[in-house]
Amino acid sequence: MRKIFLFMDTIFNKVDAKGRVSLPADYRAIAKELSTEIVCYRSLSAPCIEGCLEDSLDKLATEIENATDFFSETQDNLTNLIFGDAKRFAFDSTGRIMLTEKLLKHAQITDTAVFVGKGRKFQIWNPQNWEKEEARIRAEVMKNRPTLKAPKEQE
Repeated sequence: MRKIFLFMDTIFNKVDAKGRVSLPADYRAIAKELSTEIVCYRSLSAPCIEGCLEDSLDKLATEIENATDFFSETQDNLTNLIFGDAKRFAFDSTGRIMLTEKLLKHAQITDTAVFVGKGRKFQIWNPQNWEKEEARIRAEVMKNRPTLKAPKEQE
């Protein structure tokens, strides 16, 4: 039976003057269980940091290659902004990672970071920006009431 690993919860952690922040314990447990590091890069769609396990980035690379022409500008742009920006982060003995100045600046993070679980990935936000984004998302969901389609039965 395959074990499932999902990043969940919304967790606030302090960031020290060197940019070190404790990775939530559940997130560290996932990385340890899979013997992998966390990978982070600047979000393409929000003022936050995207984080995931390296195998998620491998799957994304395959999806980008399958969905775009190998020499296309679209593929070049996506791979430059994601893979050219991504960095592996090992956590220290106290469970901290040291975020780069580039990541902290993009997410406008100073002394506190908010980790937001998103299933196979997570985001790291400035608390005030996350509060506004969460309110926007909740209002949008309440207005549009999204539904999920039931999977089609195999014949």
